[in-house]
Amino acid sequence: MTTAATAAEHSVHTSRAALASVAIATILLFAKGWAAWRTGSTAMLGSLADTGLDLIASMTTLAGIRIAARPADHDHRFGHGKAEALVALAQVALIAVSAVGILWHGIDRLLHGAHTEGIATGIAVSLGAMIFTLGLLWYQHGVIARTGSIAIKTDNLHYKADLALNIAVIAALALDQTLHVAGADAIVGIAIALWLAWGAFRASGEAVNQLMDREWPEDERQEFLDAAAKHGELRGLHDLRTRKSGTLRFVQFHVWVPADWTVQEAHDRLDRAEEALQARFPGTEILIHVDPEGQTDRETLLPQAITEQAT
Repeated sequence: MTTAATAAEHSVHTSRAALASVAIATILLFAKGWAAWRTGSTAMLGSLADTGLDLIASMTTLAGIRIAARPADHDHRFGHGKAEALVALAQVALIAVSAVGILWHGIDRLLHGAHTEGIATGIAVSLGAMIFTLGLLWYQHGVIARTGSIAIKTDNLHYKADLALNIAVIAALALDQTLHVAGADAIVGIAIALWLAWGAFRASGEAVNQLMDREWPEDERQEFLDAAAKHGELRGLHDLRTRKSGTLRFVQFHVWVPADWTVQEAHDRLDRAEEALQARFPGTEILIHVDPEGQTDRETLLPQAITEQAT
C-alpha cells in the first residue's frame, strides 16, 4: 500500500474517532451541566468544564485531522500531517486553561466554604458518563493502535482524565454529603485541576517532538535498520534520518553503490528494496540517496558496513 493510500485509510479511522468524541462530549456536556446546577458541587463543575473543553478540543481535532489528511501540494510537499501536532498543542492549551479555572474555584470554595446537595443526581450522572467514556476510550485505543495519530492520542488523554474526574466527583459528593467531611468537594476539585495540569504537560511533549522533527525512538530506528540489513542492495547504509508527521513517517538515508552498476541498475535494485521496506513499515515514505562505494558522509549505521569500510 502506498503512503497516500495509507494516509487516506488512516484519515477515515481518525475522522470517525473524532466524530465519536464530539458526539460523546455533547451528550456529557448537557448531562453534567444539569448535574452541576442541581448539586452545586465544585468537583462536578470541574468535570463539566473539562467536558466542555473536551468538546471544543474534539471539534478542533476533527478539523485538524481533515486538514492533515489532505495530500501533498505545491506549497506542502511533505503533506499536511503536522496539523495534527498543532491541534494537539491547542488541546494542551485548553486543558491548561481549564485547570487554572478549576483550581481557582476550588481554592475559593475551600477558603469561604460551600454546600453541595443532590448526591443521587451527581452520582447517577457521573456513573453514566463513565460508561460512555469507557466505550469511547476502547474505540479510540483501536484507532491509535492502527494509525498512531497524535491528535487522537491527546484526545484520548482528555477522556482518560474525564474518567478519573467522574470517579473523583463521586468520591467528593460521598465524602461531603454522606460522611460530612468539611472541604472534601473543594479539595477534590483542586486535585482535579492539578491532574489536568500534569496531563497537559505530558501531552505537549509528543506534539513538540513532531513539530521539531525529532528522530524516531531508538527501538524503532533499530528495527528499521535490522530490516534494511536483510537487503544486500542497502550495503553501507549511513546518514539515516527519520521523523514523523501526523500518522505518516519519513525516513531517508544514503547507501553505497558499486562502481560497475549503471544508473538504471541502481534505480531498479533500490526500488525493489524500497518497496519491500514500505511493505514492512506501512505509512512510511522512504528516500534513498546513492553514494560511490566506500564514501561515508557521516555515521555508518549498519555493522557490516563498518567492517567493510575498515577492510
